[in-house]
Amino acid sequence: MKISFILTIFVFLNLCVLSSEIILNLFIVLAIFNFLFTTVLEYLNDKNWKDNIPDEFKDFYDAENYLKAKYYKISRGKLSSVSSSVSFVFTISMLYFFGFGFLSDLATSFSDSVILQSSFFFMILYLFNFVIGIPFSYYSTFVIEEKFGFNKTNLKTFISDKIKGLFISSALILGLTSLAIFIIESFSSGYWLWLWLGLSLLMIFLNMFYADLIVPIFNKLTPLEDGELRKKIEAYSNKVGYSLKNIFVIDGSKRSSKANAFFSGLGPRKTIALYDTLIKKHSDEELVSVLAHEVGHFKKKHILLSMIITISQLGVMCFLFEICMSFEMIANSLGASAMNFHIGIIAFSFLYSPIGLIIGILMNILSRKNEFEADEYAKLTYDGNALSLALKKLSVDSLSNLYPHPLYVFVHYSHPPLIKRLNALNKK
Repeated sequence: MKISFILTIFVFLNLCVLSSEIILNLFIVLAIFNFLFTTVLEYLNDKNWKDNIPDEFKDFYDAENYLKAKYYKISRGKLSSVSSSVSFVFTISMLYFFGFGFLSDLATSFSDSVILQSSFFFMILYLFNFVIGIPFSYYSTFVIEEKFGFNKTNLKTFISDKIKGLFISSALILGLTSLAIFIIESFSSGYWLWLWLGLSLLMIFLNMFYADLIVPIFNKLTPLEDGELRKKIEAYSNKVGYSLKNIFVIDGSKRSSKANAFFSGLGPRKTIALYDTLIKKHSDEELVSVLAHEVGHFKKKHILLSMIITISQLGVMCFLFEICMSFEMIANSLGASAMNFHIGIIAFSFLYSPIGLIIGILMNILSRKNEFEADEYAKLTYDGNALSLALKKLSVDSLSNLYPHPLYVFVHYSHPPLIKRLNALNKK
């Protein structure tokens, strides 16, 4: 991992002296590394499962259900392995046979408009991946999730979700491509600053209005009715000085029996949405303790810090992307006749991948630390025992992995392993 990271930095600093053949070989090496690294981590994580039920869960799991959780993890792991293998073969084929360059030249001949060229390029790739992904999504929903008792989705909802996702993704592809190319064509150099500003504003906008614009497309949000739960939530919010007026119930049960919740928005747009399955399976005290955990993120400035780091990361990405766009041999390495926006994006995605991996690991380290702090806040301001009980129920309900491999946790987990969270909550 360190070697590929150093190699990528070296490439960004020495692009002008590297041949297109060397750059192509680097792309292939990075693709192979990413695939092997992910595959090895998944293998280690699967093999780390232990047969004995942890003491903390002996009152929640019997032997049959615990074995069910193990088989659920194995089933999902196998599907993920096949899916990632198909994606890897496609990527390597596109690199080795200059598929990206062929598609780019085809898009260039399609129209004189640069925006239409790039939109055509991205839409072809997206539609291909969309179609290839449908069988995997169908199998996951109607075979694996059905087998283990989670699926509540019918075929009509499944198809509707895919169509809605297709239109939303297409609109984002066309909109972002048009905006990015407009900015690039408006500034001969230094356009990375304006790309950075535009992406940052978009991220903030989506964060603020996600519950108003995106969620209603797929789910129905209903204000939490007056009653004991709402009174307890409002009483806790007033106690800790956390203004929260937008409390909704989301109809998650029409797709899955798994319980969940999400929090979004900034300032007066702060919103909490509790899945109807969560309300059904948990007591009021458990639900308020989960809310207290999320309030802890706000009070400890975790949300603000995460946003600042993410915006900073966007700035680094935009800066390196402009460097990438300035070298014609990168386009030649992919088989394209000329450098353009869409080829630049493809090349940059390979070059940035090791940097993104390192940043992702660092962000996960910070996130796990923040989760412990938010748990402690909930413990001090409400009820640590109620939060512990809620976490146990959520884990059992979703058949989560109680024995993740430490290296897998280090790379992928944004939350600490559940047993570590429970141990921290139980400390006096």
